[in-house]
Amino acid sequence: MRDYSEQILDGEGKDDYARYMCTDALLSLQRRPEEVVHRDELLFQVVHQSTELWLKLAGSELGEAAARIRAGETDAACALLRRASLGVELVTGQLEMMRHLSPWDFQTIRTVLGHGSGADSPGWRSVQRCGRLLDSAFTTLIAERGIDLADLYRERQGSPEHRLAEALVEWDERVSLWRVRHYKVTTRIIGTQVVGTQGTPVDVLARLIEYKFFPRLWAVRTELTRTGPMGNYHEAESA
Repeated sequence: MRDYSEQILDGEGKDDYARYMCTDALLSLQRRPEEVVHRDELLFQVVHQSTELWLKLAGSELGEAAARIRAGETDAACALLRRASLGVELVTGQLEMMRHLSPWDFQTIRTVLGHGSGADSPGWRSVQRCGRLLDSAFTTLIAERGIDLADLYRERQGSPEHRLAEALVEWDERVSLWRVRHYKVTTRIIGTQVVGTQGTPVDVLARLIEYKFFPRLWAVRTELTRTGPMGNYHEAESA
């Protein structure tokens, strides 16, 4: 009979789970109790370190999605985009933990952060880079297939290209919602009209919410509204 208690993987750790997941290294990446200036440093680090892991996964999925779009495999790209979007949704959800961080206690934690900022996040830089790759791949795809975006939404709903466009919009929206939640959590903790750890005004975060990875996919919605049955009415209202 096979002995399942036997360790069969190489590496460090008392069992195969620890060796495969590298739990000894993973759980040593937070500041030790004797090093912290406040016990909530653990909360702060766990939220941000797990965010980096989810963004690493999202970036991997986005990069592969861009490659699938270039290969014309739109349904495969959609599946990967959904996985990336879910990763960002999970990142957004875990910001709820930051609501338990007292604004006054954070002032103590802030003394040991140096000039560290989310703007330097390798995960965020990765998804930004992949976002540009996706936009380029999608633009090339619709050009090669002779697709007009407005016609795609008017006449080809449910087509592979339409499903892909909506998956891209979903990703864009999820990132924007994450930024909204991040901005609100930040202002809840440190307020407004103050600067972050790199000297950047906190209110800059509010302006970043409007950033779009795929501006043409958002602009086409305006075009559809203006050319739709109520287009003249909406134009008159805006005037």
